[in-house]
Amino acid sequence: MGIRHRHIAVFCGSASGQHYDYSSEAFDVGQSLAKASRQIVYGGGQVGLMGAVADGCLDAGGNVIGVMPRALVEREIAHHALTELIIVEDMHERKAVMAERSDAFLTLPGGSGTLEEFFEQWTWAQIGYHQKPIGLLNLNGYFDPLLTMFDQMVRAGFLSKTHREMLFHSADVADLLTDFASYQHPPIKGYEVKK
Repeated sequence: MGIRHRHIAVFCGSASGQHYDYSSEAFDVGQSLAKASRQIVYGGGQVGLMGAVADGCLDAGGNVIGVMPRALVEREIAHHALTELIIVEDMHERKAVMAERSDAFLTLPGGSGTLEEFFEQWTWAQIGYHQKPIGLLNLNGYFDPLLTMFDQMVRAGFLSKTHREMLFHSADVADLLTDFASYQHPPIKGYEVKK
């Protein structure tokens, strides 16, 4: 039987972060994914955590597919040692190609762009646009405030407990791959219509 989630989309920062060695952790994540026979689909850059995770995977003999808008190839410094670099016209196409080429989504620390990509896929899963697992790799507790916010969303009635629980989080990528393997997609989001 083949690997259920072979192609993993990785969302992460184009910066390296501060006060913690996120880059070496990202490199190790890339190594771990390659050793687990996973292929990475990511934004295509060679800088920040993007470059570190790609370098780690390539160093361990893995395959990495980058997807980058034409206008950002020079600005984000495209990684030219990738297995494949797909150049697209804009950010919308980038996200669509990444989603299409992936079987699961893994989010590492990053800024607003990383969170935008994560939230889009989580939202799409809730409304049934895809049935792929999503995980936050919570390095150094980076996502703790966000996880607290999700719990607040449930308490306030803006997020169902079921859709909160569909989101995996761990500081260990191996744990997330195990979670992905057992993932069962929940019912899609319903809406209450006031009469």
